[in-house]
Amino acid sequence: MSGDREIQAAGRVVGDALAGAVGVVRDTHQAIADRAFAAWGPAARPIHAVHGAISGGVYAIVHGAHALLPRLIGAAVGYGWRPEQAPLSGHRAGRLTLAVVNGLWGDTISGRHPELATPMAIRSRDEDVPPTAEALRAAFPAATERIAVFVHGLCETEEYWSLAARRHHGTEGTTLGSRLRRDLAYTPVYLRYNSGLHVSDNGLGLSALLDELVAHWPVAVERITLVGHSMGGLVIRSAGRQGVAAGHRWVPAARHVVFLGTPHLGAPLARGVHATAWLLARFPESRPVARLLGQRSAGVQDLDYGSLVEEDWRDVDPDALPIDSCTDVPFLPHANHYFIGATLARQHDGALAAAVGDLFVPYRSAAGSGDRRRLPFGADNGRHLGGLHHFDLLNHPQVHDQLCAWLAEPESTATDGDQP
Repeated sequence: MSGDREIQAAGRVVGDALAGAVGVVRDTHQAIADRAFAAWGPAARPIHAVHGAISGGVYAIVHGAHALLPRLIGAAVGYGWRPEQAPLSGHRAGRLTLAVVNGLWGDTISGRHPELATPMAIRSRDEDVPPTAEALRAAFPAATERIAVFVHGLCETEEYWSLAARRHHGTEGTTLGSRLRRDLAYTPVYLRYNSGLHVSDNGLGLSALLDELVAHWPVAVERITLVGHSMGGLVIRSAGRQGVAAGHRWVPAARHVVFLGTPHLGAPLARGVHATAWLLARFPESRPVARLLGQRSAGVQDLDYGSLVEEDWRDVDPDALPIDSCTDVPFLPHANHYFIGATLARQHDGALAAAVGDLFVPYRSAAGSGDRRRLPFGADNGRHLGGLHHFDLLNHPQVHDQLCAWLAEPESTATDGDQP
């Protein structure tokens, strides 16, 4: 993506956001004024009309200025952007910012500002790698028969897999992927995707991409291990459902699936935002704020209860109170499935652990252990890590050790792939 187009699109996004904020203030002001003047009765109607005309004119000017100024700045900066300058996505801060924007409003960004939308892609050396034989051979010259595919979570990029490497390992560049390459001869493959799209849409894209990856990998693929952090685990499960239905060639090669802090049963924070929006929508004065909260991305909405398939959201009113009506999705038939869940508390079954979890995901959700839905993990295929938070799971030594131990076990027929 060229830098000038990204800058211009960023100006439009900022303009939309500022204009939206002004709109919330305007509509809230109007609702409060309407209630106040209504309480004063018919005698206040002339004053109400004058107030409406004056405030409407002021808000129109402010709204227009906030919408137009960032666009003009973006257009001016983009016009002066030189071809040799790196685009926003060429800088680490720019990539991380775009990941957050895509996570929170990715479906809107994809439709209205596609220049800033993140396509699903294999990543190597900060560049997209097309799933062609030539491109994969160039990007992975030391490709092995074993592939470990890493799928990040909401508002993240593939760079998150090296998070806190120096703090955890004493050196930069140490990741779970590098550990699997060193100890078990896996070739790590990192993906990036627009985490604001529906999980089912990303699952469809992931399954198709894995099929291309297997077809054009430089050597014959013996085994695939899929590792998902947070939402990434949901995307993997959705890809498995759709890959089995489509008869994709990567499915039989998938022997291990690892979920790190994945909200299989949903995330309380996402449900809390949804319920707050529903409550605020009951009152005219707070309805504009409810509309603002309602603009959260489809991906965030899927985190209410861990939606994996299109049927979970297709005919559902997104403004209604959230309820768990998610479809049970079986595990991949040839793979062993594992999970690691963290809690800030040392024990996972106490009141603090239940209330806070790992900051974002409760342990029961990570373990898929609910009253209505229960995922069929094997008895030895789960691990609790106390005293850690959600993002520690991306690159913590205890996660490395546990995954290497699981993947080094002799292969056997999967026993945890039956329908929950």
